[in-house]
Order: sequence, then structure tokens, then C-alpha cells
Amino acid sequence: MIAYLILVHRYPEQFKRLFKAIYDPSNHYVVHVDKHSGPALANEVALFLSTYENAAILDSKPALWGGYSLVDAALRGMAKALEMNPDWRYFINLSGQDFPLKTQARIAAFLRANEGREFLRVLDQQRIRPDTLLRIKQVTIEAFGRIFRTPLRRPFLKGVRPYIGNQWMTVTREFCEFASGDRRAARFKAFYRNSFIADEGFFPTLMMSSNSHGEIVSDDMRTIDWVPDGDIKLRPRTFVASDVPMLTSGPNLFARKFDMSVDSEVIDLLEADLAAQSLADTAMSASAPRGLTAAA
Repeated sequence: MIAYLILVHRYPEQFKRLFKAIYDPSNHYVVHVDKHSGPALANEVALFLSTYENAAILDSKPALWGGYSLVDAALRGMAKALEMNPDWRYFINLSGQDFPLKTQARIAAFLRANEGREFLRVLDQQRIRPDTLLRIKQVTIEAFGRIFRTPLRRPFLKGVRPYIGNQWMTVTREFCEFASGDRRAARFKAFYRNSFIADEGFFPTLMMSSNSHGEIVSDDMRTIDWVPDGDIKLRPRTFVASDVPMLTSGPNLFARKFDMSVDSEVIDLLEADLAAQSLADTAMSASAPRGLTAAA
């Protein structure tokens, strides 16, 4: 059983297609709509989810790129999912512009085969990404819908080594319990609240600094094509229909990002591929000897 958090800030129809593609009655779903997106989007998402008993909506708060608000949304999503059900084993966070590359049956089989492992990018920030250290040394404030990078400097957390990755993760229930509710995580939250692009450092550093997790696999299982984009340096390229052979031939579980206003055919093709996977698994299961189940 999986708990999903989906962060939505635009494109309600694209979100609905994503939700249907990852839906399974045994899973649980938490959705956050960026408050900056306005009430119309929030109301449309709420109406759509009202027919799903295993879905919940977080209170909408501003979610700003570069700010701690993205960490806060993830932590609130973890806490809500833990409150919803005592049995799910894995937490996966997505944006509304992500899409699955594998069926829920295959994703569940993958997680069963890797029970207890944590999947998120983890890099030693001082050794591999020293160019990003200013993000944690410089005091940053998120307020009034903006990010303010002040001239103030500060030392890092005493006795802690900083790590960096990105915000996308597939992590165990145990780590979610620790991150969202354990008092030992409080000082990490207090520190990263005033750092820049906190979502890329908070979770890797917290995990590497605690024992409340399983074996760490430095892989978020996402296909993302990072391309240069001015001052931001890198951004995820928007996938199009011609990318589908590459997307569907690899081992990753999800990809980002997609934009129906740029290319909607790519989502059509991925939906067709998911349907083909389901048919193939059904056929394999039907042909398996009695008492055996087909491998996903």
C-alpha cells in the first residue's frame, strides 16, 4: 500500500489524468493546491476528489519555489497520510506535472522487492556540490510571496554534515514518522526554514543524520532531463511525444515534467503504454501455473 502526495499549482485536467493513472483503491492520496493558484483551481480539485474516499486535501498554503514552504507541504502531507491509515508502507511525492511510467501493480511489486529501502538522491554537499553551500550559509526569508536572501551568514548545524539531492522521494513510513513528528527533527526544520531551495537539502540531510530509515538508495526513480535555464541554472525539460520510447524503455517509475499546453499527445501515449502493461500482466498471470503469480 502506497501513500501519495501530489502538489498542484495549475492545469486541473492534467492533474486529473495523473490521479487516474496512479489510482488504486488500496492506496491513499493527499493533495495540496498552491494557495497562489486561486480558489477556482482549489474548488475544481476538491470537487473531483470528493468521490474518492481514500483521498484528502491539505489546507492550501502558498508554495514558493526556493522556499521552505515546499518542505512544509511535504511534511504536512506525510502527517496527513499517517493520520489517514496505519498500514501503508511507502510515501511517494509528485507534482501535478509528473506522470507514472509503470502501472500501480508494477510499482507495488518493485516496492515489495525493495522493502525497507529509501529512494531519494543523496549527495555530499561539501564534497560534490560545494557551489550550493551558500544556500545554507546565507540566511534566507520567505515572506509576502517572495524569497529574500539576506547578507547574513551563519554556521551549519553542529555535528551535522550537509547533503543535497532534490525534493522527489519514495520513502518508508518509518522515515515519514520521524520527519513529520519526531522532536529530534525539530532543529533541522528550524535551520532549513531560513535556507534557499530548502527542499533539495532538508530531506537528504535529515535522513543521513538519523537512524530512522532503511537502506538508502541514492536514486529518486524519476526520469528528468535537466537543461540550462538562466539564473536558475537547470530546469526539467518538458517531455514531448517523441520522448516516449526513451521514457517507457527505462527502469524509472515516474517522469517529469509534462505540459498539456505544449504537447498533450505524450500523455495519451503514456496512458496507452500503461494500459498495455496491464494487459500484459493479466495475460502473464492467466498463463502462470496454478498457485503461482506472474512477476511484475
